[in-house]
Amino acid sequence: MVTLTQPLRDEHKELLPQIELLQTVADAIGETPITSLRRSVDEVYAFLAHHLLPHAQAEERALYPIVGRLMGAPEATATMSRDHVEISRLTEELGSLRSHLDDASVDTSQLQALRRVLYGLYAIVKVHFAKEEEVYLPILDARLAAVEASRMFEAMEKAAQEAKSTVG
Repeated sequence: MVTLTQPLRDEHKELLPQIELLQTVADAIGETPITSLRRSVDEVYAFLAHHLLPHAQAEERALYPIVGRLMGAPEATATMSRDHVEISRLTEELGSLRSHLDDASVDTSQLQALRRVLYGLYAIVKVHFAKEEEVYLPILDARLAAVEASRMFEAMEKAAQEAKSTVG
């Protein structure tokens, strides 16, 4: 059955392999050569900075206000917004750790920190997507008019493009 929120469900499905890569890279720390690890971390960081964070910004601007309105409680999405803050913070921390992977002397504590950040990102993003799909999207499917859904997705696309244009 196709739902009004199918575009968002499809986008989540498209992002899932990259989200799974967070765990795969974390699992490989200490098992793979540092040059290979560096490439994998670069790939993960690029995904987070250029795709996932713009997706989050689009949700903040276009999706969550509608969910809050339909639930009759604008603050209903506050915990989801907090997830976005933590994902952004951990992405910044990953960027910092990533810069140290260029050093010839990466120590055990740096590798442990890298593993912690990657596992943390993986857990938060997986749970975040599950909450959206299991709680918010059914509400939208039940209460949102098709024309309003179309406008919401257009606004999300515009917000994501704007967010992507500001990423360096």
